[in-house]
Amino acid sequence: MTSENLTSNNANQVSTNLILRPRRLRRTATLRRMVRENTLTVDDLIYPVFVMEGKEQKVEIASMPGCYRYTLDLLLKEIAQVYQLGIGAIALFPVIPEAKKDDTASESYNPDGLVQLTVRAIKQAVPEILVITDVALDPFTTHGHDGIVDEKGVILNDPTVEVLVKMALSQASAGADMVAPSDMMDGRVGAIRQALDAEGYVDVRILAYSAKYASAYYGPFRDALDSAPRFGDKKTYQMDAANAREAIKEVALDIAEGADIIMVKPALAYLDIINKVKNYTNLPVAAYNVSGEYAMIKAAAQNGWIDEKRVILETLTSMKRAGADLILTYFAKEVALMLMQVVGKIRQ
Repeated sequence: MTSENLTSNNANQVSTNLILRPRRLRRTATLRRMVRENTLTVDDLIYPVFVMEGKEQKVEIASMPGCYRYTLDLLLKEIAQVYQLGIGAIALFPVIPEAKKDDTASESYNPDGLVQLTVRAIKQAVPEILVITDVALDPFTTHGHDGIVDEKGVILNDPTVEVLVKMALSQASAGADMVAPSDMMDGRVGAIRQALDAEGYVDVRILAYSAKYASAYYGPFRDALDSAPRFGDKKTYQMDAANAREAIKEVALDIAEGADIIMVKPALAYLDIINKVKNYTNLPVAAYNVSGEYAMIKAAAQNGWIDEKRVILETLTSMKRAGADLILTYFAKEVALMLMQVVGKIRQ
């Protein structure tokens, strides 16, 4: 055998021996934690809550098992509890009685309205928790749309923005730490930013629902607030589910208008959009793990089809992996408890 053949055989032998083995780093739980690329923490979570008028009432939402409408007295207890779990922010959504709804959402900027009273009470009871208020007209309108509607059923952009500005100022005056325009009207972020600054609320942040899609995943949320549109749909102002490049256009406009954080909603079916937005901007990116996503997991778990806790963590981690810095999720309280248990087991 020639030296050339020997060299060739040795090379083949070396090549066979140098099999890459990624499994080496998966052998133990400790190793997996050490090389984990994305880690879900309680600091990533924002807890959406529903407040209603009355006293000593806690009403479960049928399509969102484990989620409740609270009267203010019981909501304060819930918020104190979640803050003790390490959750640093809540997103507040009101259930407005029909008698207080009208076509122009005038109750939305009532200084003594449900939202304003609730914000003041939360900031007094749990001053360190971050209170995020929704800026949209649909909970306050008789027709259930996010804007002012003309006699032909057209949602009017600029008159709606005028009301949104009043609403945001009223919430800031009550003590909101962050206002979150979720309506998808053009120019509303800039108008709200200018108004907040002009009134001295320069430190009130704006979490903009920048890429909010006209999605079928919102159904249970509309049950919770009784805010489903009474006619038509929201496709003339919320985004087309088929569009991706348009999300970047919307994000770019909101950044230019002064948004501090931008959001993609929904999250689970829009992980590609979260990733595109994350790669586009250096602002924090939020994702809304919406009611339909929550309800599907709960329903499957109740039927014994999935391991609920593992699926919850896997789902939220997928949003982190896609690029979300913050996640609004109805699972926040459950996840905080799960993460505490995980840390406790590791330290034992």
